[in-house]
Parts: sequence; C-alpha cells; structure tokens
Amino acid sequence: MGEARPITAAPGSTALSRRCARGAVWYLRAVAFLNLLGAVWVSFGQDIRRHATDEFFTPYLLAAGFFSGAFAVFLAITMRRRKRAAWLLNLVLAGLLLVLYALLMAAPGYRGHAQNWVSLALTAAFAAALLAGRREFYARGDRSNVRLAAVVAVGGLVVLSLAATLLVAATDTSRGGGFGARWRYAATHLVTLAPDATRTAAVSAPAWVGVVVNVLSALLLIAVLYAAFRSRRALDPLTAKDEEKLRALLARHGERDSLGYFALRRDKSVLWSASGKAAVAYRVVGGVCLASGDPVGDPEAWPGAIEPWLLQAREHGWVPAVMGASEEAGTVWARHGLDALELGDEAIVEVAGFTLEGRAMRTVRQAYHRVARAGYRVTVRRHADVPAGELAEAVRLADEWRDGAAERGFSMALGRLGDPADGRCVLLECADAEGRPRALLSFVPWGPHGLSLDLMRRAPDADNGLTEFMVIDLLKRAGEMGITQVSLNFAMFRSVFERGARLGAGPVLRLWRSFLTFFSRWWQIESLYRANAKYRPVWEPRFMLFEKSADLPRIGLAAARAEGFLALPGRLPARARLRLGGRR
Repeated sequence: MGEARPITAAPGSTALSRRCARGAVWYLRAVAFLNLLGAVWVSFGQDIRRHATDEFFTPYLLAAGFFSGAFAVFLAITMRRRKRAAWLLNLVLAGLLLVLYALLMAAPGYRGHAQNWVSLALTAAFAAALLAGRREFYARGDRSNVRLAAVVAVGGLVVLSLAATLLVAATDTSRGGGFGARWRYAATHLVTLAPDATRTAAVSAPAWVGVVVNVLSALLLIAVLYAAFRSRRALDPLTAKDEEKLRALLARHGERDSLGYFALRRDKSVLWSASGKAAVAYRVVGGVCLASGDPVGDPEAWPGAIEPWLLQAREHGWVPAVMGASEEAGTVWARHGLDALELGDEAIVEVAGFTLEGRAMRTVRQAYHRVARAGYRVTVRRHADVPAGELAEAVRLADEWRDGAAERGFSMALGRLGDPADGRCVLLECADAEGRPRALLSFVPWGPHGLSLDLMRRAPDADNGLTEFMVIDLLKRAGEMGITQVSLNFAMFRSVFERGARLGAGPVLRLWRSFLTFFSRWWQIESLYRANAKYRPVWEPRFMLFEKSADLPRIGLAAARAEGFLALPGRLPARARLRLGGRR
C-alpha cells in the first residue's frame, strides 16, 4: 500500500486563514466568558450595561447577561466545528454593528471616548478575521434546520413569554400593573437583566424573577441555535444494492476482519471507493461519524474509501472516529491524519490448538463435564437449516431473555436475528434434560472458515456455565463444519488487567487497574476478560481512531449511544424485532 497524504485542511486553506479562523473562535470564547462573568458579578455587569446605554459602545456581543453569554458560547462551539451558517450569522451581525458604530462615530459626542475606538477596533478586527478565514468554515447543515429552528423559536417564545408573565404576576407586589405591563416586564427581561426603567415602572417584582426569566431565555436561545446549526444526519442508509455489493466483497476478502460481517447492519450507511473495491460502513450519532471495524474489501483500495469518508465528515461538520479497527487498518487510518488509542483485545480461538486437556484447563474441563452430566445438550445449525417455526421461536426467546430494555451493539453486533439473508450464520441452542430451551448463541460468518460471536442469550433462571458449555461444544464440533477460528468477546483494557497483576507493575498501572476493577462492578470490564481468558485465546488488539484529543469525550458519548449503553431521554427501544445485544 502506498503512502496516502493526510487530509487535514479545507480546499484553499492557508496558514493565514487558519489563524484568522482560530482568532475568531477565541474572540467568541472571550466574549462569552465576559458575558457570563458580568451576569454573576453584579457590579461588573452593571458597568458594562451602563456604558451600553450612555455614550459608550461595547465590542461585538458583549452585553453582560446569560442570554448574550449563551449566544456567544454556542456561536463559539459552532464556529469551532466550522459551521458555514454560524460564520454567515456572525458576519452579518458583526458587519451591521460595525456599520452602526462607524455612523455613530461620525456624529459629535462619540469620537472623544477611547472606549468607543477600542470597541470599533475589536469589532472591525473580528469582522476582518471572519472574512480572511472564510474558507475554513465549510460545514453544511441540514436543509430542515431552518424550519425546525423557526418552529422552536416561535413556539418557545410564546410559551416562555406566557410562563414568564405568569411568574411576574405571581410575584408582583405593586398590584397596579395589568397583563400588558407584566408582559412587557417579562419580555424586556428576556433579553437583558437591566431593562429601561420607564418600561417596567408599573411592576414591582423581586430581582430574582428577572434573573430566572433571563436564564430561561438563554436556554431557549440554545435550543433555537441547536436546531439551526445541528449536524446533518447520515445521508444514505444501507440499500439492497449496497448490501449485495458488501456481501460480494466479504466473499472475497471477509477473512481479513472478524468484524467485517457487521458492516451489513441496516442502520449503517456505506461510502464506496471510486473503484467499488472497498467501502467504509459508518453511522452518524450526535454529530460524530462513527466507522466500525476495518474498511470492507481489498486493502489496496482502502485509501480510496477512507479519503471520501473523511472529506464527507468535514463537509458536514461531523467528527470522524473509528471504533474497533485492527492494527493493520489502524495503520492505514493513521496515514490519513488520525491518531490511535488501543481499546482492548479481541479473543480469537484457533480451533486446531484448542483442547480441554492439561492442568491449566482443569477448572474449565470440570465445569464442562458438570453441565453435560446435568443433561444439557447443544444443537448447532446454520440459520438456513433451522425450520422457520423454530427460528421464529428462537427470536422470541432471545428477545424475552434480553437483559433489560436497552438494545446494545454497533461495531460487534449484527442487530437482527432470523433474517433470511443471514442463512450462513450459525445458531447454537442449549436445552436442559427435559428439552426446555435454556440459552442460545449466534455467530456470523468470518470468511469461509471462521465464525464471529454476534449474540448471547440465556434464561434468567438458567444454571451457571451454560455459555461456556456451548462455546466449548462449538469448538469441539467446529472441524466438522470446516471452521478453523472463532472470534469471541471483546475485552476492553485487557492488557491493564494482565500487566497490572504482574509482579513489578508500576504504581500508575496498578492505580489504573484498581480504577477499572471498581467500575467492573457495573460494566463487566474485568469479567469479560476473565470469561474469555479461560479458552486460552489469541489476543488481537483493537483500536479507536480519532482526529483530535479534544473530541474524545464527544466520541465516547456517541459510541456509548451507538452501542446502546446510553439512551437519550424520551427514546423508547424498539421491541418489534430483536435488534442488538451481542458481545457482552
């Protein structure tokens, strides 16, 4: 594979344009800080507002209030994400204010104040930085953003103004003002903490009322701006033609990546290389463009799919990230400007080398025979060989046995069970001595001679050790099916648990191991490692790829949402079919 040049800058970008773009973002951050400081530091905020009402100007966006502070914060965030709409809004507002200041400076009484010259210079410098850095703001939003923002603004303003008016009415001690006076009081406090006294003289409400109304207006502003500047969602879902082409690539190159078959999840999008010999499967979550596993197809063609994927992410303001890449693919991603972070290791069992014999396997051997003596039996079949009625019953049981309502999986789960297109998948069903189903496993194909664990389910009251019993039974029969390797669970931070327990481990490593052990009480981090180590697997590292370290918290949240560990309020899991819940 040849060297690929990193794609790190917008078309036409220069050192000057990048510096100007950063300067504009830092100006907005500074103004946001001063606005919020003025909102909580009463005397400082009063000085700024007094200057603005006398013969003094304040620089662009400096108004000392929660409303203006939230506005500046959001604009700084969206400008950092290179949103074209945010750049245009700032340019229009700063340009209009600059023209107004220039006209006022031509009138007598304003030119003699040094503060006005400073405000004019700062506003002009900000507008000039926007113009010079215009090529750096290229991210496009969704066409529906304007309509959604308008609905949120109008509806929110009506509801907020009425709620604020009721709050003012409930706390007004003058009892002389009617609805109109109280509404004007509420409306003026929506935009400022210190309105013109002549407009609010008829109302006597506590000072905290104005603060509450101003904070609520800031929250409404954030909602409107989020609706206006939110990142565009994925453009094209996986089509039947895409799925057909992906299956053809997997037939030729599927043995390279144990996670390759999971590219067929139908909640993913796919972006192809120009030659059609490689593709990147991804999903956009919270403005993060998450690719999973390695690119599908010929490694020689991977750069041809990676480059347009990165360009598309930058064009729409998405944060590019890759979850679960192999070391080979991670090296290719790194050539395109992404950094790597080791997430953990994938447990791969080589069938030819697996045995229950020996002292090291004594505990596993005894547990296997104990379950076998209890009368449990395992049925191993390809999905295509399972009668439709039995497969439908397996789907029902798997959904019934799911641990909680949360549906989990993205990078290492197929997201469906029983689909006719997945006939080569392997289903393991475990029944007790009375013939009652107690557990099931499903594996997806990994090339012509491998399997990769997709889903694990067992009855809540089933005996311990059934999963291990089923895996060992599969490994013992794998040769009959032509299977030479089986990929099991993914163990996050496996090396920390392994090296942290060794003699001579350093204090930092021991502390990190203790930290992970503590959180394993809820997230099964260590238990997954221990559960897979008993098979004496080959550990293959898996990596997360990212562009900027500052984006890691955002990527982490997006990955948690995609994998089903974090659900947004108000979103109910779909129960119509078995979706997720694989490797865990």
